[in-house]
Amino acid sequence: MDNNSIEMALLEPEERELVAYIDQAIPAADKGAMTQDDILFVLDAMDDYLEAQGLARVDKETGEMEYLDGEVDETEQLNYVLAAAARNNRALTGVQIQLIQDAELQYGIEHGYYEAE
Repeated sequence: MDNNSIEMALLEPEERELVAYIDQAIPAADKGAMTQDDILFVLDAMDDYLEAQGLARVDKETGEMEYLDGEVDETEQLNYVLAAAARNNRALTGVQIQLIQDAELQYGIEHGYYEAE
């Protein structure tokens, strides 16, 4: 079992569903060499951005991410994730990250986590 498979196996079923949804939503022409591990990386970096902005926090008892009300500056979040990708030697483009952000938003709307704008 490779590292990507191990990481995916450790995810909660809903998280695996989200990653699979995003993976399917990204057109092959835009995906390039992007893997599900890259998608997980972007989702984690998006959460890190939310925490840094005071829009999310980790519940100390459960370890779960708790999302707070507030506006997300998507451009600022994109730049944050791009910088994180560069620091971690991830060959992700702004377009790929934006596609992941868009697919995550669409998933959230479809599952009632977000309201359509």
